[in-house]
Amino acid sequence: MIGKPQLLELAEKYGTPLFVYDGEQVVENYRKLFEFIPYPGLKVHYAMKANYNPGLLKLLKEAGAGLDTVSPGEVAFALKLGFPKERIIYTANNMTDQEFEEVLETGVVMNIGSLSRLKKIARDHKGANICLRFNPDVCDGDSAATMTGGDLTKFGILLDSVEEVKTLVREGGLHVVGLHEHTGSGLQHVESVFRSMENLMRIATPENFPELRFMDFGGGFKVPYKPGEERVDYYKMGAGIAKLFTEFCKKYGRELEMYFEPGKYMVAECGTLVVEVNTIKHNRTRTIAGCNSGFPQLIRPMLYGAYHHIVNLSNPDGVPHTYDICGNICETGDRFAEQRELPEIREYDLLAIENAGAYCYSMGGVYNMRPMPAEVVVCGGKVVSERRRLTNAELAEQILGECR
Repeated sequence: MIGKPQLLELAEKYGTPLFVYDGEQVVENYRKLFEFIPYPGLKVHYAMKANYNPGLLKLLKEAGAGLDTVSPGEVAFALKLGFPKERIIYTANNMTDQEFEEVLETGVVMNIGSLSRLKKIARDHKGANICLRFNPDVCDGDSAATMTGGDLTKFGILLDSVEEVKTLVREGGLHVVGLHEHTGSGLQHVESVFRSMENLMRIATPENFPELRFMDFGGGFKVPYKPGEERVDYYKMGAGIAKLFTEFCKKYGRELEMYFEPGKYMVAECGTLVVEVNTIKHNRTRTIAGCNSGFPQLIRPMLYGAYHHIVNLSNPDGVPHTYDICGNICETGDRFAEQRELPEIREYDLLAIENAGAYCYSMGGVYNMRPMPAEVVVCGGKVVSERRRLTNAELAEQILGECR
């Protein structure tokens, strides 16, 4: 783990706001999955939408990881970084015809999640190899916005549409090489993993899909965000996953590969956003600590009401007070934390917003025309990759340069 002294040193060198990632921990998290899930045919495809930092992706490529991609841009980026097409799976929803054709040309296996798209493939791309995404009819996640199963979701083909799927596959001479499901992000109940697997395996018979090479059970593995929050026993869960899938393969008649697509689990705890406090304001009922970042650079608290632990790096032994930690954006909801007890915060103190490795920079933008923070990846105590922050003038020039 990257300690407080090094965070202060990096903030001094690169300025704030600054994202800092522990590259060694990301690779260790990847390798741990093979300990947790003792199945010989396990393949891990990191969900790069969680964090597409090139330094982290290069480390994962060297470690042997695959990638789960959700846009043609992610596919193109992965290929440019040197990921073999065989280690990439494309799982988009509501894709356009142009997007489909663009990814088809790369040779990356595509995961099809609607009857509408499947009908077009059967008509226009006879004999294609595809994976099919089904709705597992299990609803779980750490927010209603991140639950991807059940009746209210836009994702996947309904399980009870399997006969229509088989008809289309037969008419198009299609080769279904994989089946996929994903329940949600930040799964709250271990049982959801098993139930969703069982629901997908129920339709994955040799009679329905005789050419399967793999089954993909998504990701969504939970990590603790709050102090004292219980950590999932992944050894116990993984043993159950391996047992369940081994028994399924015996019934299917041969051993298939098993895919998982973790994103948050891989990178959330490995990232920290360091910000500087520039304003202390005492309102009638609140004390506000205003800092030099805002929700476009870490949107989860405003978007999901998500909790991120915050540490006062500059004054860790100060007398505790209660603060609203607010950003610099022209929105009242621009808060990283509300009514949070922290050691006394003074102007120019540096705060570390923890668990900022997943769905933070990758969901960021330049609202209010503020450049995104710099990023650094640390391994062995040294910075191995960095991406600098644009100046205000460079951002303005970039936007003007995009206009014709």
